[in-house]
Amino acid sequence: MQANDTAAALVGLGSATLGESGARAMSARIRPMWRGAALAAPAVPVRCTPGDNLAVHAAVASAPPGHALVIDVGAIPERGYWGEVLTTGAQARGIVGLVIDGGVRDLAALESLRFPVFASMASLPGATKSSPGSVGLPVEIGGVEVEQGDWVVGDVDGVVLISAGSLPQVLAAGRARADKEQGFFDALRGGATTVELLALDVSIVRVANP
Repeated sequence: MQANDTAAALVGLGSATLGESGARAMSARIRPMWRGAALAAPAVPVRCTPGDNLAVHAAVASAPPGHALVIDVGAIPERGYWGEVLTTGAQARGIVGLVIDGGVRDLAALESLRFPVFASMASLPGATKSSPGSVGLPVEIGGVEVEQGDWVVGDVDGVVLISAGSLPQVLAAGRARADKEQGFFDALRGGATTVELLALDVSIVRVANP
């Protein structure tokens, strides 16, 4: 499957379905920075010295087109590690999105540019640009370890990570789950209940008579 087809399939399934199909969910604090943002792309992991974004600038200059940056900023999340200038540079080089467990700024510009950004906060103060970091080496972000080439998927429900080696299995499981849920939707519209469809034992629930 071509990368564009893979990305479209993952976006179509969505993070919630993929998270129930073998993908690893990142912390719920990492959320879309504008309404409608969606992302599915292979990851380039980046590690910053806390409070400094020099490694982010290096990543934008070196990441392959079609990839997303996944950034660990360490113990100082309250900085604007990313904004309109870096977004403009990233889009010009074919970078397709960002996941960061830290702050970003220029949210209106990010939305206007339609650049998918998933972050843990908006933060105004800038970062320094003088300390070491890494690009392409494994990082941990949102409680999940990320390696070069893993796939990151984000939407309104959150962000999940799919290891490169498990991508075919997660895709297959996600499609099977989506098909099963479609059957549930049809049955529910026909009058079935989730109690019946999921074979739930509700005998321990006290239900008052109407």
